[in-house]
Amino acid sequence: MASSSFVRSTLLVLAAAVLAAAAAVVSVAITMRPDVSVTALGNGDIVTPAVLDEVTISTSGDIERAEVLLDGAAAPVEREGDLLRLNAPELAEGVHTLVVRLPHRIAALPAGESLRIFSVDRTPPELSVNPVEPVEPNVAAQVHGSAGKASSVHVQGKPVPLAEDGTFTARTEPGTTTVTVEARDKAGNAATEEMGIPVRHPGMRAVHMSASAWSAPSLRDPVLQLAREKRIDTVQLDIKDESGEIGYQSAVPLAREIGATRDHYDARAALDQLHQAGVRVVGRIVAFRDPILGKHSWENGHRDRVVQRANGTPWTGGYGEYAFTNFANPDVRAYNVAIAEEAAKLGFDEILYDYIRRPDGAIAQMRFPGITTTPEQAVADFVGQTRPVVHRHGALLGVSVFGIAATRPTQIAQDIPAMSEHADYVAPMVYPSHWGPGEYGVANPESEPYAITKRSLQDFAKLAAKGDGSTAVIPWLQAFSLGEAYGPEEIRAQIKAAADAGIQSFLLWDASCRYDPEALVPR
Repeated sequence: MASSSFVRSTLLVLAAAVLAAAAAVVSVAITMRPDVSVTALGNGDIVTPAVLDEVTISTSGDIERAEVLLDGAAAPVEREGDLLRLNAPELAEGVHTLVVRLPHRIAALPAGESLRIFSVDRTPPELSVNPVEPVEPNVAAQVHGSAGKASSVHVQGKPVPLAEDGTFTARTEPGTTTVTVEARDKAGNAATEEMGIPVRHPGMRAVHMSASAWSAPSLRDPVLQLAREKRIDTVQLDIKDESGEIGYQSAVPLAREIGATRDHYDARAALDQLHQAGVRVVGRIVAFRDPILGKHSWENGHRDRVVQRANGTPWTGGYGEYAFTNFANPDVRAYNVAIAEEAAKLGFDEILYDYIRRPDGAIAQMRFPGITTTPEQAVADFVGQTRPVVHRHGALLGVSVFGIAATRPTQIAQDIPAMSEHADYVAPMVYPSHWGPGEYGVANPESEPYAITKRSLQDFAKLAAKGDGSTAVIPWLQAFSLGEAYGPEEIRAQIKAAADAGIQSFLLWDASCRYDPEALVPR
């Protein structure tokens, strides 16, 4: 039997071990306070109000017992599984505090706590971008501006150095036609400006070719010879004409649905041939005179696509039934823009709209379903809708306009200053045969091609200059006979008149697509 002293000593050892173990447990418990974690918000951060919606709270302790205080008051939170999400109210700009506290289950033990002192900033930087100077096609542009209080500036998605005074300078890629500038501050507030880069037209000496004419060697070959002899540097080739036909097999879905595509020429082959000959190619799209789209739309329940009489029947006005589609209709606009974009992607250097107007005639007898503004503004807005689209693919945009549009813009809904804001060039049809006696002080315009051409173009140049100054005037000149016989002399007189008005470019129109080389001096 063990002695009593041995028992006592053994008990003492065991008691000491138990006490030591208990002390160790208490020590560990005292040092292990609950861990609190706050995401998306650091101490000292400057944030936008939107960042607060991303704040979540997690803890190693009992999340339901967490106390969340925003500026000393209970903050609204939502339980999401093992997290709490902060539902911050609208906070004023300035300094705020967020405290998350989790009491320990044992009162004697320390609580877990997290403190965030942060600032709310909802004011974007002061971004100012200077107007971009016009550039030649496929030439880089300089972008200048200032961004007060910004921490970074990006131009076309690329970072740009900021000077100490907040100014910046960037150079676009050649051929860029729109530029986006974004300035951000430390909080993440952003200010953005997007603007077009004005393109200075390179000039042209062009002749008109219909789609069917291009398919005929007897008409196509003489035009290619004019190019070889440097008498012309551009060919205007019809894409969609007055009949509504598209000269090649367009892939635009609505064009195929309504049966508008034709096989007059292969667009890719024609463009390659012309570009190899060293000439630019202008694709003419007759926009709103479109009997194919009009007839199909009327017969298939889309009557709002057609310009109507006041009594709701299709407008004719001498052009034929369903001839004019409605420039205010989104489907009509989208159809023409889609054709323009397809052509630009194929490689047409320019898109030139024609019949970009309302029908001539008494407007009181017409209806344009869905129109919300004046016809003049609706037409100008359509030009603005198209240009960014074709610019993205490196093409320029022109608009053919009546000669009378300079003095009578409401007669056919062609406001030259308004259209010039969105077009790279305006192409007025100043054919001497189309002017009445006495216009611009010329008694008999058709017999005085120099006088009527020069005086009318001087008027157009003034109107086009009311835009950003980059819009060119490139006239359609008469290469056909109507009331009087027109030969090389009359054509050269118009070309000289344009040059004397400060305009070196021109497009010759002859519906038969036959052009006398003697009318065109080689360059």
